[in-house]
Amino acid sequence: MELTKHLLVARLLPSIKIQRLAAHKEIYRIQIMKITRNIGMLLLAVYLIVDGLLGFGLNLGPAIFLLYLLAIIAGVLILLGK
Repeated sequence: MELTKHLLVARLLPSIKIQRLAAHKEIYRIQIMKITRNIGMLLLAVYLIVDGLLGFGLNLGPAIFLLYLLAIIAGVLILLGK
């Protein structure tokens, strides 16, 4: 049974087209990071970064309510599609 499977696979392999990279062509491309213009996503990104920093011991004290306000604004803007 195993021999039959191996023979079948050996017959099918030549029919499969495999794309290969040429050695003389460029392999790596560097792309510039594009920042989104969606203000809701930008605010969400800021919120997630600050929230992650809080886990490492960042202390905002009583100004923590600004983080909650930022999360609410980001959520509303994402829902509105802005």
